Amino acid sequence: MGLIKAFTNSTMSYIGDLWEDYIYCDSMDSNTLVQKGQARKSAGADNNASDNVITEGSRIAVNVGQMLVVVENGRIIDFTAEQGGYEYKSETAPSMFCGNFGEGLKKSFNEIAGRFAFGGQAANDQRVYFINTKEILGNKFGFGNVPYRDSEFNMTILLQGFGTYSYEITDPILFYTNICSNVADKYVKTSIEPQMRAELQNAVLPVLGELAESGVHYDRLSGQTESITVLLQKRLAEQWKNDRGIEIKNISFNTILPDNESVDKIRQLQESRAYSGNRAMLGARVGAAQATAMESAAENSAGAVTGFMGMHMAQNAGAVNVNELIKSEPVLSTAAPTLQAGEIWVCSCGMQNTMQFCPKCGSQKPDKSCCQNCGFEIPAQFAKMKFCPNCGKER
Repeated sequence: MGLIKAFTNSTMSYIGDLWEDYIYCDSMDSNTLVQKGQARKSAGADNNASDNVITEGSRIAVNVGQMLVVVENGRIIDFTAEQGGYEYKSETAPSMFCGNFGEGLKKSFNEIAGRFAFGGQAANDQRVYFINTKEILGNKFGFGNVPYRDSEFNMTILLQGFGTYSYEITDPILFYTNICSNVADKYVKTSIEPQMRAELQNAVLPVLGELAESGVHYDRLSGQTESITVLLQKRLAEQWKNDRGIEIKNISFNTILPDNESVDKIRQLQESRAYSGNRAMLGARVGAAQATAMESAAENSAGAVTGFMGMHMAQNAGAVNVNELIKSEPVLSTAAPTLQAGEIWVCSCGMQNTMQFCPKCGSQKPDKSCCQNCGFEIPAQFAKMKFCPNCGKER
């Protein structure tokens, strides 16, 4: 029982003129994976083939991107992966036209398929199925909170992302036998999609772990689609390729981003790195923080004196000298000779300056003065304050 090629793909467009009745399958969309063949008969056709039974002389047409399997009582007895027209002959051996699939199809056929002999007669039920061998596109997947050890920051962050992947049925015999045997009409990808998505998400975790060990930074993962595809193919080979005849072809990530908590950690580390490499920048940052603290102290609900005393203790405890930080870096400036490099003061408008006059409001830098109560020399940035930052007495 086998198929005999009647004509090649060059005459497929004239099949309606050549044959009055034949079994055929229209072009399958990307949602249809397997479709049972349908008999097309014209008036006066002499072949009595039904949708479920093929008989001696039944004619079958196979299109591009399809593979035909002939099933007898639920088991594959012949197949062809080559486009063209075929006739079914009960006295011939299985043809097994492999097309571009190679000898792997014959191996699968010999291992898990097979046929029954019924003295050259049709068995109780013989069908033909067409399997979609085109690339199945547009399959969505996503993952969230996957730990990733980033080598740039030497810390573990949580990644989340989503994208699409494509796959092909690379061994139609395996796919039919293990996934959709004897489907009544057709088998669509939504029937297997949830399981594939779950397995793909589960495989992403170890794959990202391998990329982390190789030193790929988290923000470079979107450019590693080829490497990720190869690693996922390897990781899913046992479940998908060897058992189901399916193989991932390509993966595209729409986005791969850290979660909000990881973003905050990365931002803090980036700021620390910037300040550690530029002491002048660090000095400016500390100065801005001190200015903010002075404003907050003046508005302290327990009184300005309490606020300034707390701020003064915090500054002493931190042992951070803004002037020393600023002085440690060379200052390139075209300012007038009255500029006092390294000495900063805060104008009443809130602007930090190292010049004699505020470039924002034009106010002159105040002179230093001493507290009449304790003798503390009041820095210029406190010149506008009403209380001594050392003893708290009103000036």
